Amino acid sequence: MTKTRVIAALIMAPVAICAILLLPTQWLAAAAALVFLTGLWEWLKLTGVDGLPRTVLLVLNLLLMVLIVWASPADNPVLFQLATLIGVGFWLLALLWLRCYGFGAHEESAARMLKLAAGTLAIVPAWAALVLVHHGEPNGHRWLLTALAIVWAADSGAYFAGRAFGRRKLAPRISPNKTVEGLLGGLAAGLVVALGFGWLAGVAAADIGWLLLVAALAVLASVLGDLFESLLKRHAGAKDSGSVIPGHGGVLDRIDGVLAALPVFALGKEIFGF
Repeated sequence: MTKTRVIAALIMAPVAICAILLLPTQWLAAAAALVFLTGLWEWLKLTGVDGLPRTVLLVLNLLLMVLIVWASPADNPVLFQLATLIGVGFWLLALLWLRCYGFGAHEESAARMLKLAAGTLAIVPAWAALVLVHHGEPNGHRWLLTALAIVWAADSGAYFAGRAFGRRKLAPRISPNKTVEGLLGGLAAGLVVALGFGWLAGVAAADIGWLLLVAALAVLASVLGDLFESLLKRHAGAKDSGSVIPGHGGVLDRIDGVLAALPVFALGKEIFGF
């Protein structure tokens, strides 16, 4: 990791943690929308959309978020739950997309439309899942931190395990640097962090097994999100999604795993009730 990358991470991490722990849900939702929509802005660029159409699509996604908030009673988060479920469904379909590497690689209108729809299906459900987890009682803010910490730990664990032990390529056509050993290292790191942060969030002893299961699925989902963004970049011939964050590339480069992991974690938490 470069010095610039480390410094940027040391700045971003405390800001994100303080926002999660200290901001009320409505303010965190607004801040998260800004971050996620920036990621969508970069996503649209990778799909070949620019100029006025790019702005219009971004505004439409913002209006969709506003509509979900406006139409949701304070004590009934059903629209957030529905959006989260749709997000999980999209990422399951994304598995098939990854198997068809060349699909959408050319500037075909149908393929481009699917990529645009994929942007909405990735960004809006992840934002809805974030709000759903943070708003949950008790300790919703700690549970959201747990979900994000699992992804962060998995990303770091995969990086170091891959460098130290990586031999077998995970998806060489999409992301040549990812290895099976890195995936296993990330999974182990994510599970360890899930135990520690889950304890801080107040998980009951009887629910630890469910927490570990959901954490494992969230880690695998984060890898899927990372690979899907790598596919978009391969198709676009881009190294990074942007250059907003020094040493890290674009915002989408930092939240790609989170986009897939958050809906999975939120749905698992809703189902198993920890």
